Amino acid sequence: MTNNSGFLDRLFHLHENGTNVKTELLAGITTFMTMAYILAVNPTIMSITGMDKGAVLTATVLASLVGTLCMAVFANYPFALAPGMGLNAFFAYTVVLQMGYTWEMALAAVFVEGVIFIVLSLTNVREAIFNAIPLTLKKAVSAGIGLFIALIGLLNAQIIVANPATKISLFSFKHSLVSGSFHTVGITVLIAMIGILFTAILIVRKVRGNILWGILFTWILAVICELIGWYVPNPELHMYSVIPNLSAGIASFTPVSLTPLLGKLDFTRFFSLDFAVVVFAFLFVDIFDTLGTLIGVSSKADMLDKDGKLPRIKGALMSDAVATSIGALLGTSTTTTYVESATGVSEGGRTGLTAVFVAIFFALSLFLAPIFMAIPAFATAPALVIVGFLMLTSVTGIDFNDFSESIPAYITIISMPFCYSISEGISFGIISYVIINLATGHYKKISPLMYILAIIFAFKYVVL
Repeated sequence: MTNNSGFLDRLFHLHENGTNVKTELLAGITTFMTMAYILAVNPTIMSITGMDKGAVLTATVLASLVGTLCMAVFANYPFALAPGMGLNAFFAYTVVLQMGYTWEMALAAVFVEGVIFIVLSLTNVREAIFNAIPLTLKKAVSAGIGLFIALIGLLNAQIIVANPATKISLFSFKHSLVSGSFHTVGITVLIAMIGILFTAILIVRKVRGNILWGILFTWILAVICELIGWYVPNPELHMYSVIPNLSAGIASFTPVSLTPLLGKLDFTRFFSLDFAVVVFAFLFVDIFDTLGTLIGVSSKADMLDKDGKLPRIKGALMSDAVATSIGALLGTSTTTTYVESATGVSEGGRTGLTAVFVAIFFALSLFLAPIFMAIPAFATAPALVIVGFLMLTSVTGIDFNDFSESIPAYITIISMPFCYSISEGISFGIISYVIINLATGHYKKISPLMYILAIIFAFKYVVL
C-alpha cells in the first residue's frame, strides 16, 4: 500500500497539493454520487428524439469515463465530465423536435463542435479568453454558479415550483394534502428539506465526508419511507421507486449494447446555414459553461494563481474538447466539465486522482446501473444546495466599494440563476463590465480581448 501510495503521490503530486489517496478517494466518491443523476436524466431526455434509451445510458457512462480520465491525464485536476445538462435539452427539444433535425444530424453537429473546440484549444484562444476575464468577474462567476446549482437542487427536489402568478414559489404542503399527492410528491420535498438540514449540521460539526453522507442519508430515508408506505411512487408524476430494480436477476447488471448509436452521425446538412447555426449554438454554450465551471470550481479550491489564471488550463480545455467529439461518436450530446465537481473539491480533492476515482465509479456504474439510477434527484438536492452556499462565499473576494467592479460582478451573479444559464451570466457580466468601465473613464483596465468578447456577445443577442 505504501509503495502504491508513493507511486500515486509521484504521478499526481499529492503531497505538493496538500492531499492524500484517502482524501482523493472520498472526493471522487462525493463528486460521482452528486452527478450520478445524469445516468437517469440524460437517457430520459435523449430518448424523446427516438434514440435507444439503454444505449444512451451506456454512451453517457463511456463519454463521462473517457472525458474524466482525459482531465486526470491532461491537466491533473479533480474535475469530472459528463453530458451537460441544458446542452442535452437543447439537443433534444430545440435541434431535433423544433428544428426538425434527426438525432443523427444533431450528433454530427456535436462532433463538429468538438473538433472546433480542439482547434481552439490548440491555438490558445480559449485560454486567452479565460485569462482576459478580470479576477472580480471570476469571483462573481463562482458565486453565481453557487446560486445556480442551489436553484437546480431546489427545483430537483420540488422545494421550489412553478407558479402562474409569481413565476416560482415555495412548494405547498397544504395543497399536496388536499389534492392527495402528499405521499407521492410532498413527502419527497420534506425528505429533501430534512436532508439539507442534516448536511448543514454535519458541515457545522466538521464531519468528514459530510456532503456524501448527506446524499446517502437522504436516499436511505427515502427508501425507508417507500418500504413503510409513506412514499408512493407515481410514474405519471415522474416520481419513481427509490429501491433498485433487480427483477431481471443477473441480467440487470449487463451493460446495454451501443450498437444502435455508435458512429451513427449524419453529415448530409453539413454545408447548410442552419447546420452552422446549430454548431455555433453548441459551441457558444459549451465554451462558456466550461469556462464558467472551471473559473468557479478552481476559484473555490484556490487553484488560481496570483494573477487569477488557472495553471494547466489548456489540458483542462482539451479534455472537454476531446470528450465532446468522442461522446458524439458514442451517441450522446455535448460532454462538458461538471459544476458538481465542486462537491469533491469541497471534500479536499485537489488532483487528477480524484478524477480517476470518479472515472472508476462511472465504469462500475455500467454494471450497477439499477442501483445508481435508483438514487433520486431529491436525494442529491441537499448536496447541491449546500455546495451552492460554499461557492457563494466567493463574494467576500469582491471589492463592493469599487462600483466599477462590483456592479458587473452583481450582474454576473444574478444572471446565472435568473437566466438559468452559466454562459448568460458570463455574457452579461462581460458586456456590463466593458460598458460601465468605458463610460466612466476606466478604459485602461479593459483588455483588447474583453472588447472583442463584449461585441461578440452583444451581436449574439441581436442575431440569435
